Amino acid sequence: MIKFKRVSKFYPPDTEALKNVSFEILPKEFVSIVGTSGAGKSTIVKLLTAAENPDQGQIHVGGWDISYLPARDVPLLRRQIGVVFQDFKLLPQKTVYENVAFALEVSGASLRRIRSIIPQVLKIVGLEEKTHRYPRMLSGGEQQRVALARALVHRPKIILADEPTGNLDAINTREIISLLKKINEFGATVILVTHDRDVVNSLKKRVITLDNGRIINDQPCGKYIL
Repeated sequence: MIKFKRVSKFYPPDTEALKNVSFEILPKEFVSIVGTSGAGKSTIVKLLTAAENPDQGQIHVGGWDISYLPARDVPLLRRQIGVVFQDFKLLPQKTVYENVAFALEVSGASLRRIRSIIPQVLKIVGLEEKTHRYPRMLSGGEQQRVALARALVHRPKIILADEPTGNLDAINTREIISLLKKINEFGATVILVTHDRDVVNSLKKRVITLDNGRIINDQPCGKYIL
């Protein structure tokens, strides 16, 4: 599904964000990528979504070499990877329904398809009763569930969750992690980028640990060891 092969990334004047990093993530895996600030987690997110290119090495997603992906192909890649961010990135002037629909509209989906898919994904995240509310009327946990619904609209094979619980309290954190586990059980590969020790330890799933741009640990049933 995902393969990093001897990937390095440099930022001027002298920052080595990733240094010869190699790993593979199989279909339907649930993997946590952990590390302190500056370890290289955000760089991996940017490389996986083709926001940036590696300076050395190769990156494959589903057998597709995305190392130096032409700009015209980036939207296609991003429809196959549902991304959830820490700060939700919702449009404040749009309702829950409109925020989720927008992800389909920009890809040219028909009105019929939008009307079919939106209720399905809102039901998955438990927001079917809040379709017409605006982000300001929702709790932080509910806003993150909207963001998760939006990530699901293209039925991606990969969900990339970048610090999705960073702004949430313990109760909402548990709800979001429970949803990610549910999505994983449906067959999606889930990559959780986080610094939340309690979340990682409770999952009892694979953990890749980064430190100073290198992988220092990769455990099939790991813990947060930093």
